[in-house]
Amino acid sequence: MSEGVLGKADIAFDATLLQNEAEAMRREWLVTNGIGGYSSATLANANTRRYHGLLVAALRPPVGRCVLLSKLEETLCVKQGDQEKRFELSTNLYPAVTHPTGYRWLEAWHMLPVPTWTWRVEEGVKICKQVWMPKGHNAVYVAYCVLEGPKDVEIHLELVPLLAWRDYHSEMAATPSTPLAIWCETNRCLRLRLSQIAGITEAPIPLLLRLCKRDGQPYPAASFSANACWYYRIQHPREQERGFDFCEDLYSPGVFRVPVAVGQTLIVESGVEPLELPTPAESLDELGKEQQLLLTHCLDADPFEARLVLATRDFLVKPPEGRATVVAGYHWFTDWGRDTMISLPGLCLTTGKEAFACSILRSFAQFVDQGMIPNRFPDTGSQPEYNTADASLWFVLAAWRVHKIRKERTFLEELWPALQGVIESYWQGTRYNIHVDARDHLLYAGTEGVALTWMDAKVGNFVVTPRIGKPVEINALWYNALRCVAEMAREIGRAPDAQRYDEEAERVRTSFQSRFVRADGLGLYDVLDTPPNGEPDGTIRPNQVFALSLPFPLFDAAHPTALAILRTVQNKLLTPFGLRTLAPDDPHYTARYEGDVWHRDTAYHQGTAWPWLLGAFAEAVWKMTGNREEARRMLLPLSTQMEVYGVGSLAEIYDGSEPQRPNGCIAQAWSVAEILRVLRQLKVEGEKERF
Repeated sequence: MSEGVLGKADIAFDATLLQNEAEAMRREWLVTNGIGGYSSATLANANTRRYHGLLVAALRPPVGRCVLLSKLEETLCVKQGDQEKRFELSTNLYPAVTHPTGYRWLEAWHMLPVPTWTWRVEEGVKICKQVWMPKGHNAVYVAYCVLEGPKDVEIHLELVPLLAWRDYHSEMAATPSTPLAIWCETNRCLRLRLSQIAGITEAPIPLLLRLCKRDGQPYPAASFSANACWYYRIQHPREQERGFDFCEDLYSPGVFRVPVAVGQTLIVESGVEPLELPTPAESLDELGKEQQLLLTHCLDADPFEARLVLATRDFLVKPPEGRATVVAGYHWFTDWGRDTMISLPGLCLTTGKEAFACSILRSFAQFVDQGMIPNRFPDTGSQPEYNTADASLWFVLAAWRVHKIRKERTFLEELWPALQGVIESYWQGTRYNIHVDARDHLLYAGTEGVALTWMDAKVGNFVVTPRIGKPVEINALWYNALRCVAEMAREIGRAPDAQRYDEEAERVRTSFQSRFVRADGLGLYDVLDTPPNGEPDGTIRPNQVFALSLPFPLFDAAHPTALAILRTVQNKLLTPFGLRTLAPDDPHYTARYEGDVWHRDTAYHQGTAWPWLLGAFAEAVWKMTGNREEARRMLLPLSTQMEVYGVGSLAEIYDGSEPQRPNGCIAQAWSVAEILRVLRQLKVEGEKERF
């Protein structure tokens, strides 16, 4: 895997970083299973979040995530004669102490094709571990291989599974009742019945841990010794930072002891039964082929683009009997309508997954209600929530982008009722006072106590950034949705509809230019007609950039307002890793995203920088100036960030002021998707808009 583009995309660290506790704890790895489940922890092999675990299963795919196998405690036993040395490879955090400290022996880590750790415990003794998940299954493979060892020693691995049975938003506490565990010597498997999880499962969860070889055959001489016990008070410092409970108890049913010779590979297969898994070798081979196939769609990619391309697969999910969708971010987001539609072009159209994009659009079209797509599907699988003014407009734009590449009339006709339903419902009026104001043809949205735009932070009943009125990006999206639907109407022979939408779009454009432009030269107002007095909101925020970046800009390059928007955003909001959500000279500016829920949510859109907005700004710069290189340079600082937080992906947010620490989700769909989409678009000479 060190050759070609895949080799260029790899990320690797050596002992200098890995044996530094702070650095190894700061970086997190992630692998996913394509149905909403994942495996994740730190490079040090310590769980620093409640969301970490070797097997976090999506029991109601793509939601219902639960931590089942938290981790494996690993001890390498090297016996020479009557003397045995024990090397504890794991790392755990307890109150005031780190124990064991297996990271001290880490020699190397690399990302591709799967996360791989190498420990050198003493001269001549080296072992590696790999973790991956079979696609489409709530299961994980953990493979161990002794790479070096003296000829005259016996080497064993002792593995202690640490289990939980909890929703991934909670912490596990010791319970009087423990799971039933049955060891089968013949198949080298341990079967457990974990307690049901309230709100997610209605029956005990059958968990399997099996010791096998690469071909799936039982691993010879593996044994299990029952020794039920609890590991108490494991600490999750990232949760402590976030103001949540951060202490966990984990249950162990006993110890696996396995002899391993040099060159042999032991695999621990763990999953929710019933399991019909490919062999570990088949699964790993399938994963490698999928990675290579992804990269064939951008053979000219540099390492940054190649890493972004590989990161896209983590967000696209399709359960066997569920809906195709996008996981908005790991670890705690599920699929959100807004995030899905913003991310879809970058995740699918740049990577040759147009058919998957169509599946996503079909699945959301089924949920259109009163012209709105759901903004959120709750973790428990309950009814979707309709509480956004922009998701449905992004849905229209996503459909238009897909149609530009697919050019399939039958698909467009299939989607047409949903697409037209969005436009007509918004025009006539729908939930939350979303309607077109007949006086100026602009879109009004909002009611007290509800946050409808992407700046949707809310603490209890307190809306942090109330934007009731006519938000600038909502109206830019409305104009673009009208233009997109007009084009698509013509494609399917609906000329009268097309003419009506084009005429309304022109009225919107005229009114937008008349009403949103500020007299002070700082671009556009953020919101018009705000309650109670209808005053315009002059807060400097990044939302005005969408008036230039979307497929149908509201100003051409020669218009003085276009330059004013670019200048204002660059001078007040641009950072190396994203656009700030509020100008630093605003009295409400918050430089750091940190603290408990209140402090974090009140900082979320009051200065915090968002990488996905950087894509929109770079696109606006390119469209208004024609300077591809300048636009591309704005995105390149993020290339370094794929190695410092969620390794191989891009973070959700950054502090607004230096030093800009990454925060929020370690892997965010629209961060990856928008940066990749714009990077790829900037490479296509001669085309105004491709993705």
